Amino acid sequence: MIDHIETLYETRFLKCYDLQYEEGKHYYEVSRRGKKDLVAAKTEAEAREMLPDAVTIAVVLHLPGGETRLLMTYEYRYPVGQFLLSPIAGLLDPEDKDCADPLVTAAIREIKEESGLDVKESDRVYVLNPCAFTTPGMTDESNAFLCAEITLDSLDGLNQKGAVGTEMFNGYELLDKERARKIFRAGRDEHGNFYSLPAWMVLSIFLTMF
Repeated sequence: MIDHIETLYETRFLKCYDLQYEEGKHYYEVSRRGKKDLVAAKTEAEAREMLPDAVTIAVVLHLPGGETRLLMTYEYRYPVGQFLLSPIAGLLDPEDKDCADPLVTAAIREIKEESGLDVKESDRVYVLNPCAFTTPGMTDESNAFLCAEITLDSLDGLNQKGAVGTEMFNGYELLDKERARKIFRAGRDEHGNFYSLPAWMVLSIFLTMF
């Protein structure tokens, strides 16, 4: 459907494009992707096989005594200028894409970087949704949603020392279902702040699956 794509602005991390669907008709989008890799430029067959930009993980901890908790963080999100209640998440690295299971590989790496926890062979990491567009009215950004069930004897290994680049964290939440349900229904965290759509999705996953 696209007649022409023009690059309007380009940085290392974000680009702005003019998608021209027909003469005189313009639609503007922001993307992490290079011009040749834009989803809008793909065929339907290519789009069905594409990898997402990032992974978002519902990290469910099975603790001693049969307790089950959803692990979430407070991560600083620069566009909104505050720490948001957030799931473990991150972009796929080039090395992840070369692996046999890129989504699970990326999820395991992000869990280690953002929580300090090592995923063991006895733990389960599985894909719930391989690719979902987060805000398709503005960007082709996409996320895979996964679940990681991790069994722990203690929380001694939990830390946020693995932050890279501009990532900043400010603590964790270990939510039981009662607290998760309260936050889910309120649309705000326990400090009264709004949170992201991926956070809402991860809360939903925890409440419906566990």
